[in-house]
Amino acid sequence: MALVQSMEKQGNFLFKYRGQFPVILFILAVPFIYVTNYNLITEQGGMCFMYTAITLSVLGFLVRFYTIGTTPQGTSGRNTKEQVATVLNSTGMYSLLRHPLYLGNYLIWLGITVATFNIYFIVIMSLLFWVYYERIMYAEERFLERKFGEDYLNWSNTLPAFVPALLNFKKSDTPFSIITVLRREYASVLSTVIGFTFVAGFKSYFTTDNWTVSPVSLQILIATILLVLVLRSLKHYTQLLNEKGRS
Repeated sequence: MALVQSMEKQGNFLFKYRGQFPVILFILAVPFIYVTNYNLITEQGGMCFMYTAITLSVLGFLVRFYTIGTTPQGTSGRNTKEQVATVLNSTGMYSLLRHPLYLGNYLIWLGITVATFNIYFIVIMSLLFWVYYERIMYAEERFLERKFGEDYLNWSNTLPAFVPALLNFKKSDTPFSIITVLRREYASVLSTVIGFTFVAGFKSYFTTDNWTVSPVSLQILIATILLVLVLRSLKHYTQLLNEKGRS
């Protein structure tokens, strides 16, 4: 099999199971948390790490929220079985880079990784993320090239894949919708809160032999779970979160 075909096949396979990437990170995080000597990290240093971690994840969600909230039906879907696209989106976040959702994902998981306070894990996660998502991006771009031909090539040749070209911004043709964000992003928010809680719990266990998290972290986790249950119920049992012309 030619390399281009192999890359595309791998990318399509990983695309189907991209939702499992957080599970890989959770498993990998445990030994790195175990070997990290948290006694060497000052309280000020720890706070700096955590503020940085939270800021990165929030920034990642802002990228995802704006991308999802301003894209029409037929783009940026949550499909998992195969690539799907009926229109080529080139405004909003897609005027800055070709894969804004994956940039958002990286920033979110970089934040969780920074919360471990382990530089080696940050580097390894970044490399693993790139290897994993590079193949997915390659498969998506091959699909879009076949689907839209010259239009896709003209658009993609002017934009970076992952690092935003901020001066290229064009306002989205589709108005921002908070309803779309609420309908599509509650699971991502929950998984991120669980990720931070997971890291905090193991840090506590390996340093004190007790599985504990701060009262604030526990309150945030409970509030997020309750919010997710409400939004999930509204999505599946009502029409309140449905919008015409949105994925």
